Amino acid sequence: MATVSVRYIVSDVDEAIAFYVEQLGFEVVMHPAPPFAMLARGDLRLLLSAPGGQGGGGQILSDDRRPEPGGWNRFQLAVDDIEAEFARLQAAGVTLRSDVIRGIGGDQVLLEDPSGNPVELFAQHDPDLDARGS
Repeated sequence: MATVSVRYIVSDVDEAIAFYVEQLGFEVVMHPAPPFAMLARGDLRLLLSAPGGQGGGGQILSDDRRPEPGGWNRFQLAVDDIEAEFARLQAAGVTLRSDVIRGIGGDQVLLEDPSGNPVELFAQHDPDLDARGS
Protein backbone atom coordinates (compact mmCIF):
# COMPACT_ATOMS: atom_id res chain seq x y z
CA MET A 1 0.00 0.00 0.00
CA ALA A 2 1.17 3.54 -0.70
CA THR A 3 1.85 5.99 2.09
CA VAL A 4 -1.05 8.36 2.75
CA SER A 5 -0.46 11.81 4.24
CA VAL A 6 -2.99 13.72 6.34
CA ARG A 7 -2.33 17.26 7.58
CA TYR A 8 -3.79 18.38 10.90
CA ILE A 9 -3.65 21.94 12.14
CA VAL A 10 -2.78 21.86 15.84
CA SER A 11 -2.55 24.55 18.49
CA ASP A 12 0.70 23.21 19.96
CA VAL A 13 2.93 20.97 17.84
CA ASP A 14 4.95 19.63 20.78
CA GLU A 15 1.79 18.73 22.71
CA ALA A 16 0.37 17.02 19.62
CA ILE A 17 3.57 15.04 19.11
CA ALA A 18 3.42 13.75 22.70
CA PHE A 19 -0.25 12.78 22.30
CA TYR A 20 0.15 10.89 19.02
CA VAL A 21 3.33 9.13 20.13
CA GLU A 22 2.26 8.23 23.68
CA GLN A 23 -1.44 7.51 23.14
CA LEU A 24 -1.70 6.26 19.55
CA GLY A 25 1.67 4.69 18.76
CA PHE A 26 3.00 7.10 16.12
CA GLU A 27 6.72 7.66 15.56
CA VAL A 28 8.38 11.02 14.93
CA VAL A 29 9.83 11.15 11.41
CA MET A 30 10.96 14.77 11.63
CA HIS A 31 10.45 17.90 13.69
CA PRO A 32 12.62 20.45 11.86
CA ALA A 33 10.99 23.61 13.25
CA PRO A 34 8.59 24.52 16.07
CA PRO A 35 5.51 24.93 13.82
CA PHE A 36 5.86 21.58 11.97
CA ALA A 37 6.35 17.87 12.55
CA MET A 38 5.87 14.70 10.53
CA LEU A 39 4.80 11.52 12.31
CA ALA A 40 4.13 8.03 10.97
CA ARG A 41 2.18 4.93 11.87
CA GLY A 42 2.35 2.20 9.27
CA ASP A 43 1.37 3.66 5.89
CA LEU A 44 -0.11 6.82 7.45
CA ARG A 45 2.02 9.94 7.56
CA LEU A 46 0.59 12.65 9.84
CA LEU A 47 1.73 16.20 9.15
CA LEU A 48 1.23 18.53 12.12
CA SER A 49 1.23 22.28 11.45
CA ALA A 50 0.70 25.21 13.81
CA PRO A 51 -1.70 27.87 12.46
CA GLY A 52 -0.15 31.07 11.17
CA GLY A 53 3.28 29.57 10.73
CA GLN A 54 5.53 30.96 8.04
CA GLY A 55 5.43 28.66 5.07
CA GLY A 56 3.83 25.25 5.16
CA GLY A 57 0.27 24.15 5.75
CA GLY A 58 -0.52 26.47 8.65
CA GLN A 59 0.00 29.79 6.91
CA ILE A 60 -2.76 32.36 6.45
CA LEU A 61 -4.47 32.07 3.05
CA SER A 62 -4.59 34.86 0.47
CA ASP A 63 -8.22 35.65 1.40
CA ASP A 64 -7.19 36.02 5.09
CA ARG A 65 -8.77 32.72 6.22
CA ARG A 66 -6.73 31.06 8.93
CA PRO A 67 -6.30 27.32 9.31
CA GLU A 68 -7.63 26.05 12.63
CA PRO A 69 -8.03 22.71 14.38
CA GLY A 70 -11.27 20.81 14.87
CA GLY A 71 -14.10 19.74 12.62
CA TRP A 72 -15.49 16.28 11.88
CA ASN A 73 -13.30 14.95 9.07
CA ARG A 74 -10.93 12.42 10.54
CA PHE A 75 -8.62 9.54 9.82
CA GLN A 76 -9.31 6.06 11.10
CA LEU A 77 -6.93 3.75 12.98
CA ALA A 78 -7.70 0.03 13.06
CA VAL A 79 -7.61 -1.62 16.49
CA ASP A 80 -8.21 -5.20 17.57
CA ASP A 81 -9.98 -4.58 20.90
CA ILE A 82 -12.11 -1.42 20.88
CA GLU A 83 -13.26 -1.88 24.49
CA ALA A 84 -9.68 -2.15 25.78
CA GLU A 85 -8.57 0.90 23.76
CA PHE A 86 -11.57 2.90 24.99
CA ALA A 87 -10.79 2.01 28.62
CA ARG A 88 -7.06 2.77 28.19
CA LEU A 89 -7.67 6.17 26.60
CA GLN A 90 -10.36 7.06 29.13
CA ALA A 91 -7.98 6.20 31.99
CA ALA A 92 -5.26 8.32 30.35
CA GLY A 93 -7.60 11.33 30.37
CA VAL A 94 -7.92 11.55 26.58
CA THR A 95 -10.94 13.59 25.44
CA LEU A 96 -13.48 11.18 23.98
CA ARG A 97 -16.27 12.44 21.71
CA SER A 98 -18.18 9.18 22.01
CA ASP A 99 -18.58 5.96 23.86
CA VAL A 100 -18.14 2.80 21.77
CA ILE A 101 -20.49 3.16 18.80
CA ARG A 102 -21.77 -0.19 17.54
CA GLY A 103 -22.01 -0.50 13.78
CA ILE A 104 -22.90 -3.09 11.19
CA GLY A 105 -19.36 -3.74 9.94
CA GLY A 106 -17.51 -2.77 13.08
CA ASP A 107 -17.42 -0.59 16.17
CA GLN A 108 -15.83 2.82 16.59
CA VAL A 109 -14.78 5.39 19.14
CA LEU A 110 -14.20 9.06 18.36
CA LEU A 111 -11.52 10.87 20.34
CA GLU A 112 -9.80 14.24 20.11
CA ASP A 113 -6.16 15.21 20.01
CA PRO A 114 -5.15 18.07 22.34
CA SER A 115 -6.22 20.65 19.70
CA GLY A 116 -9.69 19.16 19.19
CA ASN A 117 -8.97 17.29 15.94
CA PRO A 118 -10.94 14.04 15.74
CA VAL A 119 -9.46 10.57 15.37
CA GLU A 120 -11.56 7.45 14.88
CA LEU A 121 -10.56 4.08 16.29
CA PHE A 122 -12.28 1.23 14.43
CA ALA A 123 -12.55 -2.48 15.18
CA GLN A 124 -13.92 -4.47 12.27
CA HIS A 125 -16.34 -7.23 13.11
CA ASP A 126 -15.20 -10.75 12.42
CA PRO A 127 -15.98 -11.24 8.70
CA ASP A 128 -16.66 -14.94 9.30
CA LEU A 129 -19.33 -14.13 11.89
CA ASP A 130 -20.89 -11.48 9.63
CA ALA A 131 -21.12 -14.00 6.75
CA ARG A 132 -23.07 -16.38 9.00
CA GLY A 133 -25.40 -13.60 10.13
CA SER A 134 -24.27 -13.71 13.76
